[in-house]
Amino acid sequence: MSIATGVGSMPGADQHAYDEAVRLVLGELPDLPHLPEVPGRGATASMTGRALATVSELGADLQPAGWRLTGSDGSGLDHRRARSLLGQDLDGLEEQAEGWTGAFKIQVAGPWTLASTVEKPRGDRVLSDIGARRELAQGLAEGLRDHVRDVRRRLPGVERLVVQVDEPALAAVLAGRVPTASGFHRHRSVDLPDASAALEWVLAAIAEEGAEPWVHTCAAGAPLGLLRGAGARGLSVDLGQLSAADHDTLAEALEAGETVALGVVATSAPAAVPTPGQVAESVSRWLDMLGLDPATVGPRLVLTPTCGLAGASDAWARRALGLVRGAASDLTG
Repeated sequence: MSIATGVGSMPGADQHAYDEAVRLVLGELPDLPHLPEVPGRGATASMTGRALATVSELGADLQPAGWRLTGSDGSGLDHRRARSLLGQDLDGLEEQAEGWTGAFKIQVAGPWTLASTVEKPRGDRVLSDIGARRELAQGLAEGLRDHVRDVRRRLPGVERLVVQVDEPALAAVLAGRVPTASGFHRHRSVDLPDASAALEWVLAAIAEEGAEPWVHTCAAGAPLGLLRGAGARGLSVDLGQLSAADHDTLAEALEAGETVALGVVATSAPAAVPTPGQVAESVSRWLDMLGLDPATVGPRLVLTPTCGLAGASDAWARRALGLVRGAASDLTG
């Protein structure tokens, strides 16, 4: 049968919210729970701050304009806080998930999203410098090796560990739509081979540690074929953002035995809340369009909200996860 998971982020603004989020995902998503992200706690808990906390051999600090690499000057106070917070969150997960077996998912911002949001030591985005973006991508790849080992040590009963690489900025990077620091210009687009190479380093590091590399993007125009070619064995997407070519790529992935995580529940409460059966019916129609049988794709099809739930109310976050779980059960039940 199909299964359900969350994309990553959850609502809240303090450590209590994180602890509640862990309890929620462990309870509502028993087939594939995930390490929650609660970015409302501040920059050190944001997507960028959390990813920098895993990067190896590169320091960073927090400036008024955002995160900036520090070169050889070491980590700033906020970078050390980001690493400490990640460690505290893993401590909390370890305590609540003691004895957990089966599958588990963690998330991290990808190399191109980081290059688009982090500045070089002297300003402007890492994206503007070929050498800097290579160094950041390779530092992320090496840091993820340690991160995966740490999670495995804390959750020794987990047999299937998924590492979801979040790339919301990838489509903008490839289209030359990322603004410069001044905001008056745009960074040059990145060639497809260069884009693929950075992803390959990161995804290969995940696979070499025995984990399953996925890539998530909820932006339209992401090159799903490139992601598969770079080593993604799972594609996490928003059903409402897909093009005709995307549908074909996802069908090919499912037929090849890879995973597709399909975003089917809104990240904020809609005017008319669907039932699990209605959500399942929309997915069934999609599979029918592709000529695929729900019973055949089975757990390779994962249902999720369309993106992270950081902006949702607590009530809707709980309802959304319940809806994807119920729809997954109804789809092949």
